[in-house]
Amino acid sequence: METKTDTPLAGALKVGAGVRSVSHVVLALTFLAAATVWGQQLGVQTDRPTFKSRIDRVSVSAVVRDQKGRLVMDLQPHDFQVLDGGRPTTIMDFRADRAPVTLALLMDASGSMQVSGKDRAARAVADQVLAWLESGKDEVTLLSFDKRLRELHGFTSNLERLSGPLTDVEPWGLTSLHDAIAAAARSVAQRGRSHRGVVVLTDGLDTSSRLTPPEVSGIASSIDVPIYIVTVLSPIDDPESRTSLVPEGYGGALRDLADWTGGRLFTSSAPSHSSVAARRIVEELRHQYLLAFEPAGKAGWHPVEVRVRDRNLTVRARGGYYAGRS
Repeated sequence: METKTDTPLAGALKVGAGVRSVSHVVLALTFLAAATVWGQQLGVQTDRPTFKSRIDRVSVSAVVRDQKGRLVMDLQPHDFQVLDGGRPTTIMDFRADRAPVTLALLMDASGSMQVSGKDRAARAVADQVLAWLESGKDEVTLLSFDKRLRELHGFTSNLERLSGPLTDVEPWGLTSLHDAIAAAARSVAQRGRSHRGVVVLTDGLDTSSRLTPPEVSGIASSIDVPIYIVTVLSPIDDPESRTSLVPEGYGGALRDLADWTGGRLFTSSAPSHSSVAARRIVEELRHQYLLAFEPAGKAGWHPVEVRVRDRNLTVRARGGYYAGRS
């Protein structure tokens, strides 16, 4: 059943400007509590606890590619090393299965998306992502945002239902990009599936968020939800284009946000870019390594680093987790 729910992001997040000076730990806890309220408003399942006072296992999803950018899916536990707070830890559980995907498609509906047909380009990327997913197995929710977060359609495995709501998005208003990403990550985490992520379709402009990119990356990383961001731009705005008027370094904050959660930033200024980005996102979410380890006893924020012993390979994973008091 199609649903449309409109939620003010500022009211859902409850994070004031002064919070930006505190650690990711406090920000994560603040958001997790507030996002539970947001999830209830949108009808998100809440049978999974927000966080536990004691964690038995920490799971980390990881993607490995070779020097040619190809996915590597034949590694074994001994090929990995996990560092918890800089110290090696034992991998207690290991999986490398192909599994259904849980995904939030988050569409920027702010006024700037009307310029140069960026709203149409974003819908094209969304269509490409849906085309790579498997109806009946994968599940997707459609969300849009300006200064408010709107659920265009709740989680469904009947992907044919999702083409209509995308055409209803009408760009207008300010942009709370960072806040919307954090809220979408929480909705995905509530579903409980291991292969999950958020795909953000935006021009990358944020005009009204209360959260900063580092704060959002800390939140998404703490609940192991990779963020994939596709910035839709006109060719003249594409920093990789020869005709670009955008200064070098554009998108650095969003790139850091995506990387720290184990996701990626893509730039799309042509249909071919959209197709490549959609394919790579879906194949990464479907073919992840899942590593589990016993957390250190110390409460608080723990930086995590996943390494592969073969230096010719590259691994991406989230940057840390939060452990409650034991």
